[in-house]
Amino acid sequence: FENPRAPASLADGQNIKPKVDVSIDVNARRMQERVFEVVLRIRANASHDDATLFIAEVEYAGVFTVGDVPEEAIEPVLLVHAPQLLFPFARAIIADNVRNGGFAPLLVHPIDFAALYRQRKQQQKANGQGERKNGEAASD
Repeated sequence: FENPRAPASLADGQNIKPKVDVSIDVNARRMQERVFEVVLRIRANASHDDATLFIAEVEYAGVFTVGDVPEEAIEPVLLVHAPQLLFPFARAIIADNVRNGGFAPLLVHPIDFAALYRQRKQQQKANGQGERKNGEAASD
């Protein structure tokens, strides 16, 4: 959590409605044969009148063992289902950090990770990119 204009932003922050931009990123990497680390990154930038009020960021990771799943289903499991499990915890961390920083808690709306995954696959097709070969997966 960063508050670059503190303490002035804390006095001003109670009376304004900031513009908040939230970005989500999901990455996965193979650790062992069927074991993967999935990292969910959430970044929120709040501003008012072109001045940054706060920046809140969390990277929340989990280690997932993928059982008897066909190889072509591993990527959707890692980039859709795994972040769905991680999201509530990352969301709570963002809300708590923003509240502890002196602002109203920021409650990130639920994310449709399946839609994000489909969007990423369409972007890869449009850019002529194929499947990742080394067991790594990423999504924006």
